[in-house]
Amino acid sequence: MVSASNTENHAGPIRLGMVGGGQGAFIGAVHRYAARLDGHFQLVAGALSSDPDRARASGAELGLSPDRCYGSFEEMARAEADRPDGIEAVSVVTPNNMHYPVAKAFLEAGIHVICDKPLTSTLDDARKLVDLVEKSGKLFVLTHNYTGYPMIRQARSMVEAGELGNIRVVQVEYPQDWLAEPIEREGQKQAAWRTDPERSGAGGCIGDIGTHAWNLATFVTMLKTDRLSADLDTFVPGRLLDDNAHVMLRFRPEGGAPAAKGMLWASQVSPGNENGLKLRVYGTKGGIEWAQEDPNRLWFTPLGQPKRLITRGGTGANEAAARVTRIPGGHPEGYLEGFANIYSEAAAAIRAMRAENGKVPGELLFPTVHDGLDGMRFIEACVNSSKANGKWTELPA
Repeated sequence: MVSASNTENHAGPIRLGMVGGGQGAFIGAVHRYAARLDGHFQLVAGALSSDPDRARASGAELGLSPDRCYGSFEEMARAEADRPDGIEAVSVVTPNNMHYPVAKAFLEAGIHVICDKPLTSTLDDARKLVDLVEKSGKLFVLTHNYTGYPMIRQARSMVEAGELGNIRVVQVEYPQDWLAEPIEREGQKQAAWRTDPERSGAGGCIGDIGTHAWNLATFVTMLKTDRLSADLDTFVPGRLLDDNAHVMLRFRPEGGAPAAKGMLWASQVSPGNENGLKLRVYGTKGGIEWAQEDPNRLWFTPLGQPKRLITRGGTGANEAAARVTRIPGGHPEGYLEGFANIYSEAAAAIRAMRAENGKVPGELLFPTVHDGLDGMRFIEACVNSSKANGKWTELPA
């Protein structure tokens, strides 16, 4: 079985480029750390800012060759496609509105794409991107990084093995407090684009962290959302997008069992919360609980029995968790390692596609363009439901 942390590196590092993520950016640095953690990628090119001078200065700070510090992503896609040593994959770490045009340029240039979430800023662009990926035959990886955590892989495998029985209740929450005041008006770069509909899309909090919560719940349970009722609020006066969301979820019934029900709360205006992503799943045979701020622990309670603690790398951790675990139990792994697991799974897939048959091993697990499309359908349904005063709304096709 291929391991995200020990896949043989016999062909050398994968040549990686990056669009966005220059000076002052947060998520670009995270992607660079993750890409190099297991030695599978080497950053060799970049269009790191929409400002050409800043793009070149950012590339110089990272030690990129001057001729591979590009002033635009279009120039980069053309030039790298023509080079015999051109990049094999590109990381897209721009604001949401640029995901589609950047990914399109590199897919059409024959280059694999690793993209930050959400997939795009509009559902229409998401649908077009799915078509582009399918026509290109190239890999598209969406970095919903929480799916890379070992205990989340453990939880999914337990659900799949039937250890929880038929799922009845799914509770997921993601509160933060960093947007409790209008810091976007004070020049805070991350707040400015996340609260701007032109760059973020129709969803604010629901698109930024609500999609993470929803993706996590559906990844672990493997349930499909049928319909939802959403209440999106903007508590900070003058803000243009939502900063708090309450969503009731109804999942499609499976195997003759009653449909599972769920609740999602996402907030960026809740004092005392830093990154409080939590998931609870309850079935006919038992329940599980996981918290991102204590990610190496998963609580499992079989019905009628005492609660059990399963730890990453410890007794009770299963094969699904072990294959994305790097270090012994008791040594914390977390946010960067979760991202790195996605990158390492992507690396294994890219190396597999180098082979003549181009077949990606089935045990590799990472979010795809189709997961991204589902996320955009979720955002659209939430926005539409909230505009209709919480009307139960099916996810669009």
